[in-house]
Order: sequence, then C-alpha cells, then structure tokens
Amino acid sequence: MPGFTQQRDGSTYPSDTFGTSGRRIQVLSGHDVALVNGPVFLVGLFYAISPWVLGFARSHHDLAVHDLVVGKAICLLAGGFTVAPERMTGLSVALGVTGLWMAVSPWVVGQAPGRATAVGGVVLGVLALMLGLVSTVMVRRANRVP
Repeated sequence: MPGFTQQRDGSTYPSDTFGTSGRRIQVLSGHDVALVNGPVFLVGLFYAISPWVLGFARSHHDLAVHDLVVGKAICLLAGGFTVAPERMTGLSVALGVTGLWMAVSPWVVGQAPGRATAVGGVVLGVLALMLGLVSTVMVRRANRVP
C-alpha cells in the first residue's frame, strides 16, 4: 500500500514522512521526562495519605476520601507517563488542571478546613500544577518538527 510501511509481523502502519513520531518517542522516553515522573508520583502518593499524616482524616472525612481518590489518580497518571509517554502526552495538561483543583478543593469539598488541611492542599496543588506545566512544555518541545 502506498504511504504504509510493512513490519516483520505482517501488520502495516502509516509511514512517518517527517520522522516526527520516532523523534517524539525518543525525547519522551529520555531522562528529562523520567525526572518529572518521579516527583509527580510522590506528590500523588503524599496527597493520598495526607489526611492521615496531617491528621484531618476524622474531622474532614469527605475531604480525606477525596484526597485519597485524587492522589491515586495522580499516581496512575505518573505510572502512565512512565510506561507509555508517547500515548500519555495529552494528559500532561490534565495534571496541571488537577493541581489547580487540589489547591482549591479544601474549601470546595470540606467545610471550614483547618490550617494543615488548607496548607497541604495548596502546597501539593501548586507542586502538581508546576509539574504539569513542566511536563506540558516538554511534550510541546518534543512535538515540534525540527
């Protein structure tokens, strides 16, 4: 077929005229992206356990469940970024949006959050936002055609 390349196993895929997908995979699987994935996982992990570490799990049960679910989701994002970075490129923006949500969620989900609750949410939210922005910049740089 014109415009398609044959692999050894007999499957065909569209030929990459400009070589951009190979370059993108090479850049996204490099060490720079791996340096972002570790902190993303740690932010998600700490956000998931923060209600018990910071001591507001009993007083703000709804917020504790929320933090656990959102923290697990961030950990799953980090795992996806690590395992298949070329397929997860669009979700780097979602990490930034999730960071914004994490920063405001103590007041939206919980009623009258304490200082530890608010500071923990804002600090981890800002970290997630910054890591999402860094990841988005790296993805956009990798997607540029030279």
